[in-house]
Amino acid sequence: MNTSTENAVLTDKDTLREVIDCLSEHISIKTQGAFNQTDLFNILIGAASNTDSIENTTSKLKKSGSGKNIRYHLAKFKSFPELEIQLNKRLNK
Repeated sequence: MNTSTENAVLTDKDTLREVIDCLSEHISIKTQGAFNQTDLFNILIGAASNTDSIENTTSKLKKSGSGKNIRYHLAKFKSFPELEIQLNKRLNK
């Protein structure tokens, strides 16, 4: 019997939901069609947490846009360093 698993406060699914909720609160990305902001964050978090490419992550996930679609939405941000600074300020409040 593995007590560390039985006493876990957050599951992987809960942690993912919390991260997506936090990102959604501080970042707004307009999307079109059936593909929404939560889908975009899910792909980006999946790629980052698995040290994988966006293209490979989209091919593994259901209801995901193409790598080209993801990069189109990322291109809407003019400055990632500025975005990082803004997010860090909000998270440190």
